[in-house]
Amino acid sequence: MPVAVAQFLQHLESVAPLELAESWDNVGLLVEPFRRTGEGARHELHRVLLTIDLTQPVLEEAVAWRADWVVAYHPPIFAGLKRLVAAAPGDRLLIEAIRAGIAVYSPHTALDAAPGGVNDWLLEAVGPGRPLASPDGTARLGRTLELQEPALLPEMVHRIKAHLGLRQLRVAASARHAGGEPVSRVAVCAGSGGAVFAELPGFDLYVTGEMRHHDVLARVAAGASVVLCEHTNSERGYLPRLQARLLNLAGGELEVRISACDRDPLAVS
Repeated sequence: MPVAVAQFLQHLESVAPLELAESWDNVGLLVEPFRRTGEGARHELHRVLLTIDLTQPVLEEAVAWRADWVVAYHPPIFAGLKRLVAAAPGDRLLIEAIRAGIAVYSPHTALDAAPGGVNDWLLEAVGPGRPLASPDGTARLGRTLELQEPALLPEMVHRIKAHLGLRQLRVAASARHAGGEPVSRVAVCAGSGGAVFAELPGFDLYVTGEMRHHDVLARVAAGASVVLCEHTNSERGYLPRLQARLLNLAGGELEVRISACDRDPLAVS
């Protein structure tokens, strides 16, 4: 049996409560190309495709699979939208999704901040330890940890590569860590962590997808090291966990697939 739209929305919001999203973000049901009441209404869905970014290949995959919904972690509608023009690639995606009857939902920073969400998953990369509360007492976007046993920076890099399934990372080592002093306190933030880390001083290691050049220099000058995974590499590995959570909530009454076309736009060559 398919899952009711209202029920699936409840499932999504139980995983990533929308009230946890940042005020600047655009989360929730962004494209709804069907009516829920009246003639021609659609109340149920059968197939959901998960992706980090809604790109043309991902949308084509969704259409070919006859997906009802795409859950795109990054919102394809972000800045103020005043018109839809088919000549603009981003607009064309939305037009094609509407034409195909595919709804688009984005959890973004709600999923980052939620318990068991993207940042909790990313924190697992650094090893066991004692989670530390954020300075304002809320989870927000970043996560912090005091390692159960201090570890050398090369060991931390190895752990992060293994968790993310990556062969390469960008590492800015401080003089003290390059000299053999171990890492004890770690802060992580999926995506772009510079603004979040500005509120988290005093950690030995900062792990995120990307940071501005001068923010990296400032952290290293203060004695910390920085590991950069590239933006979506710090997020994409969470999709299998999201898939499992949604399948469990739907009780096996829904097909949930991770996009085979979704990938980081940057490659090392």
